[in-house]
Order: sequence, then C-alpha cells, then structure tokens
Amino acid sequence: MQFHIEPFFDAQSCTYSYLVSDPVTRRCAIIDPVLDYDAAAGRITYSSAGRLIEHVRAHALTLEWILETHVHADHLSAARYLKHQLGGQIGIGDRIPQVQKTFAALFDAEDDLSLDRSQFDRLFADNETFHIGALSIRVLHTPGHTPACVTYLIEDCAFVGDTLFMPDSGTARCDFPGGDAHQLYRSIGRLLELPGSTRLFMCHDYKAPGRDVYCHQTTVNEERAHNIHVGKGIAEAEFVALRTARDRTLNQPRLLLPSVQINMRAGEIPAARANGISYLKIPLNML
Repeated sequence: MQFHIEPFFDAQSCTYSYLVSDPVTRRCAIIDPVLDYDAAAGRITYSSAGRLIEHVRAHALTLEWILETHVHADHLSAARYLKHQLGGQIGIGDRIPQVQKTFAALFDAEDDLSLDRSQFDRLFADNETFHIGALSIRVLHTPGHTPACVTYLIEDCAFVGDTLFMPDSGTARCDFPGGDAHQLYRSIGRLLELPGSTRLFMCHDYKAPGRDVYCHQTTVNEERAHNIHVGKGIAEAEFVALRTARDRTLNQPRLLLPSVQINMRAGEIPAARANGISYLKIPLNML
C-alpha cells in the first residue's frame, strides 16, 4: 500500500529520524528521534523534536508509535518528550534488558533505574509484526553494534539503525559493551538476503571521504555490490578482522556518556535530586 516517509536530519549528531505515515488512517510512527544537547552547558533543548511535532500537527496525524532501533550512543533520544507532547507508545527490541543491566552497573544506576523494562511500552520479539494504522511492520533482530539492535521492515523499506551505513561508509562499530563483530556480520547478512530492490534507510551519515552531501537511503543491491566492509561476498573472518582493527582506531562518541544514560531510560531524564536538579554521571577511567 502507499505510505509516506519523511526524513529529518540533525546536523549536530548526523542523525536521521523518520516519520512514517499511513495516509488512509493518518496514523504515524517516528523512528529514532533526537533531543538537542549542549554538552558544554549540560543543557537539553527541543528544536529537533519540535520539527517532528510541528509536522505531525500540521498534517493532522496521530502519533501511534515512537520506535527506537537501539540504545544510541551518539545522541539523546526524544522518545519520552514526544510521548508527553503527542502520545503514542515507545517500542524497542526485547533484548533491551541486557543493555540496561550492563550500563546500570557502569553508571551505578541500579537504585534509580528499574530493570523490569517498564520504561518502554512495547518490546518487540524477532519477526514480530505490529501496525501503524493499516501498515504492517515486521521487526528483525540485527544485533552486533549492540545486543538489542533491531530493524523495522515496512513493505520494501527497512530502517536499519546503525547496523549498516551508506556503501561508501561501511558498517557500525562493535566495540561498545555487548557489541560483537561476528553477530554484526550475520545480522548484515540477514539484511542482504532481502530482495535487492529493498530500500535501506540509514540512522546516520557522516559523509564519506570524497562525498560532499549527506545521504540517508540506499538499496540492498547497492550494499551487496559496493559496501566497503561487507560488499562482494566478503567472508565472516575477514570482516571480523577488518571491523576489529578499525574499532581500535576510533575515539568514543562525543555524547556516549550522556546519551546512554538517557536512552536506556527510553528518553527519560534521571529524577531530580533533593535540590531540584537532575544529574548525569561521568564514570572515570572505565571506557
């Protein structure tokens, strides 16, 4: 059936968020929304989320779902803020407790972070289906970048999170806690088994060397033929060696520490202390 995809780009984090809508029922989903965060000032603002809200209201849409492909390490999620403003349910893959457990220990957050998954409204199992209006969505577990990564498949469109990048940029890193290059290779293989014309929508683009424009969409065929890490039938062992060596050269994402603390709570800011101020924690010498 016909449906509409509207990309929204956040230049600060090089993140693409997507608004997917069913024109018949006028119901929609937002995938991987962004909060604006000034790391130097420790200040959260809402202009990126505001653009999504304006679009939903201007087109008289009803927000049914706020979907996360994983717990992001490079931007703060606007999921909770959007739910407060527009309603809808927050969904993520059902392996999120593994991520929460790992990072709750790192941030000494067991006292104020429930590990019962209650921060999210819906946890999706592998191959589970759900609906946006009359649109049917299938969830594919695609771990490797994190243990809880998922892809949302809507007809001939797949929203792949950080599992794949544009062909000239390759693949996601696997050196975060719980990441696994072997798993990532197999997850990518699952995506590349989709029909060749399947459109793949990126969560990030950083403009590969020699490319002057940001890009958010490619196809399975283009990835099979041209992806610099997994194209042309590269074997698993070769990919793992390449990915592991590359990860050793990468710096930690600039917003890793604030992002994970917010995102493992489905975009909720930690509760204010007795002085009325909310705090994020910085673990020293751990990463």
